[in-house]
Amino acid sequence: MTSITTRARIALSRETTGGVLVLVGAVTGLLLANTAARDSFHRLSGSRLGPLTADQWAQDVLLSLFFLTVGLELIQEIRAGSLRDPRRAAVPILAACGGVATPALCYAGVLFAMGAGRYAHGWAIPTATDIAFALMVLVLAGRGAPAGLRVFLLTVAVVDDLIGILIIAMVYSHGLRLPALIGAAAAVAVFGWLARRPRVRWWLLAPVAVLAWLCVHSSGVHATIAGVALGLVMPTRRFGGELVSRATRLGQLVQPVSNAVALPVFAVFAAGIPLSAGSRLVDHPVAWAVAIALVVGKPLGTMATTALVTRWTPLRMAEGLTLRDLLPVGLLCGIGFTVAMLIAGLSFEGAEEVTAARAAVLIGSLLSAVLGAALLHHDRLRREHRDRSVLR
Repeated sequence: MTSITTRARIALSRETTGGVLVLVGAVTGLLLANTAARDSFHRLSGSRLGPLTADQWAQDVLLSLFFLTVGLELIQEIRAGSLRDPRRAAVPILAACGGVATPALCYAGVLFAMGAGRYAHGWAIPTATDIAFALMVLVLAGRGAPAGLRVFLLTVAVVDDLIGILIIAMVYSHGLRLPALIGAAAAVAVFGWLARRPRVRWWLLAPVAVLAWLCVHSSGVHATIAGVALGLVMPTRRFGGELVSRATRLGQLVQPVSNAVALPVFAVFAAGIPLSAGSRLVDHPVAWAVAIALVVGKPLGTMATTALVTRWTPLRMAEGLTLRDLLPVGLLCGIGFTVAMLIAGLSFEGAEEVTAARAAVLIGSLLSAVLGAALLHHDRLRREHRDRSVLR
């Protein structure tokens, strides 16, 4: 029984598993919103469970677990991973910055060209990369790809997440309340102090984490930021005879729950878009702006920044990688599901705009995934043909 539980936990901790389950959740949401169950589904989404609606539980509470894993991943990458050496990580970091700025500019450009500048507040929707989806496509379609591609994509996605978190905290926070912010900072500090004690009491960390979430939720900052903050204060070094760091241990506990529950449930509610509105969405400026920014702006920003940096500075990509190798990665960066769906819900008051933005995120992410997978498959066939030619 123990070995079965361990195998299940390991399987649920994989990025590919998270990507598959998010996809299942998104398809489930689409089906529920477009079948005979749609009325019940919409009633469930708006029904109150305690202080929040079901949709708010998914977006504010469950998604905080995902952001906790993001914070844990960020601190480990900064301390001991791909972001530890700024010189080695400089090219993908700058590529990520270009991959954030260009889609935002592309989004704004499309809107102003269509005379719909009033929707410009959603500029951040196409800026983030969904790491679970993108890595799932790379693993499934990129067999035999250069090893450096995964590190490059991982670094870009992690930096994307960091920028997305900062955008949510600074742009989509309203009516900041200082006492609650001070309380949140104190709770996070206590959490970090407890996590560094010679003997960590996990049962004590949980209520402090809940207190931090409640304070952030009351402060006007989006509640998911609490998860990131708690992840960033976890220690990445091992204490005494510990086999893994406490940040790694907490990640092992939370990641399966995030992948199996938090992300799929959020995906169900976020992707619950009635396709009957499709004719209206096709004409909506927000839908066009988001989709074009993801499919065109993301790879353009990532690739152009990489080309400029490696051309005009001493910085170079990892050994064995060429700019052409990165083209499928640039396309995969256009897969922007989880954070993009969240920002879409925060950007607009009207249900029509939110629906248009989320539908475009689905379409743009699907197109980016298909194009990236097709190019990875083409590159694999080309490598195999080249290898056969050499053997002859």
